[in-house]
Amino acid sequence: MREIVLDTETTGFEPSEGDRIVEIGAVELVNHMPTGRTYHQYINPERAMPAEAFAVHGLGDDFLRDKPVFKSVARAFLDFIGEAQLIIHNAAFDMKFLNAELDWVGLPKLPMSRATDTVAMARQKFPGAPASLDALCRRFGVDNSGREKHGALLDSELLAEVYLELIGGRQPDFGLSTAANPSGPRVTQATRVGPRPTPLPPRLTEEEAAAHQAFTAKMGEAALWLKRQ
Repeated sequence: MREIVLDTETTGFEPSEGDRIVEIGAVELVNHMPTGRTYHQYINPERAMPAEAFAVHGLGDDFLRDKPVFKSVARAFLDFIGEAQLIIHNAAFDMKFLNAELDWVGLPKLPMSRATDTVAMARQKFPGAPASLDALCRRFGVDNSGREKHGALLDSELLAEVYLELIGGRQPDFGLSTAANPSGPRVTQATRVGPRPTPLPPRLTEEEAAAHQAFTAKMGEAALWLKRQ
């Protein structure tokens, strides 16, 4: 099972008002385990960076001026994500921008059914609790000390750890999936432990049992377990 944990940084909140993507970061998971493969790309938005957005991610006009435009990196991005499910924090926001950029260059949009929203997951699991990425990092003990500003790749790496905690840890199937053959069948049934068909024989010798009985007899009423016999 292949998943892509993804994040974007933008010039603002609305592509319909001319805002654009300036950074994409993504981390690959296979069977809920990081593979080490990542995608990271800065993008020239072909417009000035608003001060409010710069304060969030620190990506300014001078830095982005020589970076490629979205059209020149779109195919490589689509090749990296392939048909994988996309794991995104506040998925509606990032999908809105990705689909706007894809539409502007004449490429098919990504269906919302491909996006798993970790904000919704966190709110369902912890009703009423903060669901920001920083709050979830604190909840799960994920080290986010290097997150002075938003960054698409760093945020994707942090989100990958948070996502794995939200679904029950790095190996929610307790390592029973076919790690050596990701395309092989996954074990999804839990193992049920029942009573032994034949009880194990006692390990005490007759002499030890007799000595214990003689010892407890001397304790009288203080031996609570004798009262229950």
